[in-house]
Amino acid sequence: MIKLALFTVTYCGLWYRGPALSLEEQIVKARELGFEGLSIETKRPVALPCDLDSSRRRKIKELANSHQIELCAVETMSNFVSPIIEEVENNLCMVKEALELARDLEVPIVKVFAAWTGTSRYDGLGTYEFANRVFDYKRNFITSDEMWRLAVKGIRETAKWAEDYGITVALQNHPPVINYGYEDALQMVKEVNMDNVKLCLDVPLFIDQSDEYIHRAVESCREIGIVHSHYGSHSFDLAEDGTIIIKRGIYHWMKADRVNYAAFVNELKRIGYEGFIASEECAPVLENHKPQGIDVVDRRVKAALKYMRMLIDTGREPKIKLI
Repeated sequence: MIKLALFTVTYCGLWYRGPALSLEEQIVKARELGFEGLSIETKRPVALPCDLDSSRRRKIKELANSHQIELCAVETMSNFVSPIIEEVENNLCMVKEALELARDLEVPIVKVFAAWTGTSRYDGLGTYEFANRVFDYKRNFITSDEMWRLAVKGIRETAKWAEDYGITVALQNHPPVINYGYEDALQMVKEVNMDNVKLCLDVPLFIDQSDEYIHRAVESCREIGIVHSHYGSHSFDLAEDGTIIIKRGIYHWMKADRVNYAAFVNELKRIGYEGFIASEECAPVLENHKPQGIDVVDRRVKAALKYMRMLIDTGREPKIKLI
């Protein structure tokens, strides 16, 4: 059975007006909302590994067990492709600390990006704009092929460390360097060529949302292995009568106006996927271009969870309202 997890980026205090919830608070939150698991982003203020000593790690694991919440993945914000040597080495140190955190929390999966532009805080809220510009500027000093090779090298080095801990490395199909879709992520995992490197496959990152493309994606990735996934709560909301609202046009790179979660979930069920799909809210929470509070995040998360739960249980979409 496919299981659902909360991803801690959702309540990290970066995307809404309000404080972050600690890792302990998010374990409790996940249980209250009805999730089976929690996926941990390795960033301050929630779970930067160097902030979590051995005593706190032990208590976190005990708390998760007592609330019947599975700590399903540790998710790094890795960037293996900088043309600056020290940045690459700092990134490797960060990833190694994430692996050690996963070992201590008995988490089987560590997610990596091939590349990551980063985030900044402006006027109290997170933004990708500044980091995207910096990343694009650095592209002037390195070729696309060299970035690809650096990513393969970095993931392979990560996987060798992970082997010592019995951990699986999951490469997410997330730009940059990797293009939207599944093809580049699959090719990169093949080039890394290590048994403990699998895929974190996210359907919102597909340009083509047709049933046929999603079938081809899941079938093509089946042999390598899909071990983790995400869905976005930011395209969901709840009407006053409890009807699930899905907002069109949230993902600008798609040909379609919304994500074809129904096809994706049914394809995962077809291949016997028994892992987690994690709920994430990873962009500024705005209504009419105005920042919103944690209450709006809660509403979106509940709507998305209700939708995904019914989809997993029945194989069909629940009643929705498109706006």
